[in-house]
Amino acid sequence: MNDNNISSRLFPSRIDIPAEARVQIVVLLNQSLAATSDLKTQAKQAHWNVKGTDFYQLHLLFDELAGELEEYIDMVAERITALGGYAFGTARAAASNSILPEYPLDILDGKDHVTALSDRFALYAKHIREAIATTDELDDLDTADLYTEISRTIDKRLWFLEAHLQVAEIKAENGKADTTKTQKIPAAVR
Repeated sequence: MNDNNISSRLFPSRIDIPAEARVQIVVLLNQSLAATSDLKTQAKQAHWNVKGTDFYQLHLLFDELAGELEEYIDMVAERITALGGYAFGTARAAASNSILPEYPLDILDGKDHVTALSDRFALYAKHIREAIATTDELDDLDTADLYTEISRTIDKRLWFLEAHLQVAEIKAENGKADTTKTQKIPAAVR
């Protein structure tokens, strides 16, 4: 059966969200499902392969990240089916529909894994925030709320990852914090 036919077809439902909106929401949720599944497996890749002096703490952190993402996979897939859609949850569907770049398979160092995961968590967080806006515009506040819940956790986890990198980025060459060096804040944020 062709995925395109399934992705735009809905099961009959008495839910009071118009079918046209539900199709758009289900397509978006399936993209999120793919990205969430992909991010989970990338966190597990880091968990299994991390090496270095911070091995133990990163090994545990990466496994915790993967566990949280597993919960969101189920929540997103169940929301798809609650809206009358088909959830595309296979590894092949995730690989072909994910918004995330492929995880580098040749890295071992903890800092390299933290950097790779930070990059991917940031892309995923952006996708989730855009999904909040889209589902809000489609008057599906329940799905927007689901995305908001995910967004809060992902932002927190991005902070946990980035905290491992920030000290190296702000230290002066002599190893002491440089109080004169500040990060430039884009004008749009000020």
